[in-house]
Amino acid sequence: MKRLIIQICKQYKDVIPYAIFGVLTTVVNIITYYVSSHFGGLSVMQSTVIAWVLAVLFAYITNRKWVFHSNACSLYGIAKELITFFTCRLTTGFVDIGCMYIFVDLLDINDILVKTAANILVIVLNYIASKVIIFK
Repeated sequence: MKRLIIQICKQYKDVIPYAIFGVLTTVVNIITYYVSSHFGGLSVMQSTVIAWVLAVLFAYITNRKWVFHSNACSLYGIAKELITFFTCRLTTGFVDIGCMYIFVDLLDINDILVKTAANILVIVLNYIASKVIIFK
């Protein structure tokens, strides 16, 4: 059993921490959204954008250091990585915003349910972008 666990950890050395930090990023996103919209009195779109910005900052720091173990150390390398990261996240941010607009604003589905489902989709898309484009 111990050998199996070690083998699984080696095989999924990027996926396991990405999943952990993906969940934590989702928690940052949802809590920020909830506080902004339910206590801050901001609109669904304003709250979604604020939640996205904070979640992306959290994700960049954790992904760079603990998931993909980036070796970029020059100012150029870090800037390129950061710009690519934010560009990819901006693209998936539009997926999040689009889901919230369509399913909450237009179809009146529960905002927290939609936010959670949208974040699952975004996590998958972000992993692919991080693995293939950003931290290759």
